[in-house]
Amino acid sequence: MAAYREKINELQELLKEDNIDFKLFRKQCFRGVPDDSGLRPLCWKLLLNYLPPNRKQWKEVLRSKRELYKQFIDEMVVAPKDGRTDCPRIDVTMDDHPLSINPDSKWQTFFKDNEVLLQIDKDVRRLCPDISFFQQATDFPCQEIVGIPDSDSIRLHNRVQYTALSAGTVERRGIGMNKVSYTVRKAQEDYAVLSSGQEAHWEVVERILFIYAKLNPGQSYVQGMNEIIGPIYYLFATDADCDWREYAEADTFFCFTGLMSEIRDFFIKTLDESEMGINGLMNRLMRKLKECDPQVWNRLKNQELEPPFYSFRWLTLLLSQEFELPDILRIWDSLFADENRFEFLIYVCTAMIVLLRENLLSGDFPCNLKLLQNFPSMDVHIVLDCAVQLALSCSLSS
Repeated sequence: MAAYREKINELQELLKEDNIDFKLFRKQCFRGVPDDSGLRPLCWKLLLNYLPPNRKQWKEVLRSKRELYKQFIDEMVVAPKDGRTDCPRIDVTMDDHPLSINPDSKWQTFFKDNEVLLQIDKDVRRLCPDISFFQQATDFPCQEIVGIPDSDSIRLHNRVQYTALSAGTVERRGIGMNKVSYTVRKAQEDYAVLSSGQEAHWEVVERILFIYAKLNPGQSYVQGMNEIIGPIYYLFATDADCDWREYAEADTFFCFTGLMSEIRDFFIKTLDESEMGINGLMNRLMRKLKECDPQVWNRLKNQELEPPFYSFRWLTLLLSQEFELPDILRIWDSLFADENRFEFLIYVCTAMIVLLRENLLSGDFPCNLKLLQNFPSMDVHIVLDCAVQLALSCSLSS
């Protein structure tokens, strides 16, 4: 207990310095930010390069970034609407109308935005289903949205039209004519919309992802980004410090943007074969497994249990689907503090496989596939300690 208290004190003292010793700071965070210290939100802002090591610059950085995010909301969410939910504020002319194929058409932009928004809306409504947090109302709804008359008309989820889809089912009747029966399938809303003047946390995340997609048209939104942003927003929106919690949306946007600038190759198919592309990462994982446990590596190879069957999700989503949220926060302390980001991720994934070696060596293909796709409940510290040991062994051997 004394060592735990000392760990908190050391981190607190580091964060009080006018110029934070970042090398020492990373080392402290790599060991895990104490859960009850209340320091993790601030530590992540530093580790994700949102805040500089110089404390004197924080006030101006936060002011300018948060003001910039307000502009994004005004320009990309509020301004394009005229109070109706069925169309953008566009004058229909011969040069620009809903059927125009002109790539500069505002109508085309509107339709493309809604296509992206439809996917975002589906994903954020499924975010962290094991906890009720994202369904709950935020204490700080966006006043640029809820603070204006008829605010429901500019809420992003109201732009998503849930339409009934007709699905044809073919039924074969002997050798005669086939019968086609039509059924109606309706999309289900997992999260209820709160009353006027309130916003649920999932609505806030939806807005952040939509603005990110608008500002990054080359990449836009890719399914899975919701799983990356979820833990970051959760951490900031539950900050014990009310002054920080009030700006969770803007701070999340910039931390998420910074993180995505580092892992964007994971989500771009044309870069799959690059060093930081997903195939490149999976190859690195297999090389590391072969180095650390050749027997397990050989077993998986002989069974033709290919890395994409299980490690694709591990790597692209930074293990956010393999562990409970508190464990994810602890793992990400180490991933974000890793000087060679994201080299430690490879060691954690390797450790996960090595820790299952007895089962993998005795199991057949179906059993092993199921085991790796559904990583069993395990103390996260056991996984991280194993990863550290593997990293030390590899550094000593090299």
